[in-house]
Amino acid sequence: MTSRPAKSLLKAATLVVAVGSLSACNAINRLSEIGDGPQVSSIQNPTQKQGYQPVSMPMPQPVAPPANANSLWRPGSRAFFKDQRAKDVGDILTVAVSINDSANFQTNLTRKRDSSENEGISNLMGFEKSLNKILPNAVDPTNLVGTTGTSANTNTGATGRTESMTVNMAAVITQVLPNGNLVISGKQEIRVNYELRELSVQGIIRPEDISSSNSVTYEKIAEARIHYGGRGVASEVTQPRYGQQLLDVILPF
Repeated sequence: MTSRPAKSLLKAATLVVAVGSLSACNAINRLSEIGDGPQVSSIQNPTQKQGYQPVSMPMPQPVAPPANANSLWRPGSRAFFKDQRAKDVGDILTVAVSINDSANFQTNLTRKRDSSENEGISNLMGFEKSLNKILPNAVDPTNLVGTTGTSANTNTGATGRTESMTVNMAAVITQVLPNGNLVISGKQEIRVNYELRELSVQGIIRPEDISSSNSVTYEKIAEARIHYGGRGVASEVTQPRYGQQLLDVILPF
């Protein structure tokens, strides 16, 4: 027979193992980010991700472009002599990042439940009197079973988030995809005294979204990866020490 303290210890060990298995993957990720912060994921082909389902939509019939044999103006051109927009690998364009997001979520849940049950046998072919012989003066056949239950639960949650960033930066076309879309990548580093600020942007854009001023706004960038951060003396001072970050990862309580 297993003693009660041993059973309690076994249950506690089982709970620790279960919690550890659930958070092991997250703990490994946090350990790899100690002193460096969360890493921005690289751009991936969405069709290669698990669970991808292609979308089928009705498409218009292809229309041949009109012929302009005697015209000096090229269809789609935004300048008389040459289209100044970036279109080839190595061309530079401006990316305008203007983020001003705000979100508020509030949830309220109130639940209350009352239940009561009473069961008894007043007459059962006279056999109810036999209960008094087995348990004299201890059984009331008309009130054999009685249960009462009350349950109440109240939950309240609120989440608020505000983000704001405005910056313009140059990016370079690094790849032209077979469908004509452009892969762009840009990075800036600004050092002021002992602090280095970094800004990088990556993503995929359509040539049609490039304005006549050779710029594109961030909301038109697919698979956008925008990173703004920095490193230096001030950033190091504001971060917890490595030991504290390590304990925050491995301690379950």
